[in-house]
Amino acid sequence: MNKKILISTLAAVGALTFSSAAFASPVCTAKPQSQWLTPVQMKAKIAKMGFKKIKVFQVSGSCYEIYAINKDGRRAEVYFNPTNGKVVQNNVD
Repeated sequence: MNKKILISTLAAVGALTFSSAAFASPVCTAKPQSQWLTPVQMKAKIAKMGFKKIKVFQVSGSCYEIYAINKDGRRAEVYFNPTNGKVVQNNVD
């Protein structure tokens, strides 16, 4: 294989690997899941914050993650600390 092609291929793979890591979920807690709020407790906290029409509620890494409509009527992807319910990252469209 040509060295230039090999180097280009390795550079492209490295760039893709780095860019996919940038989109990983944030670190929300280091505590074990046994110390997390239950999904029912977390959903109640989320509702009190004004989020509606929750389409996705899932565990993502060390976070609870939702896709919902926020209190301003905008779509949001939100990561919560599962031990206290605080917002760690809020991505709004």
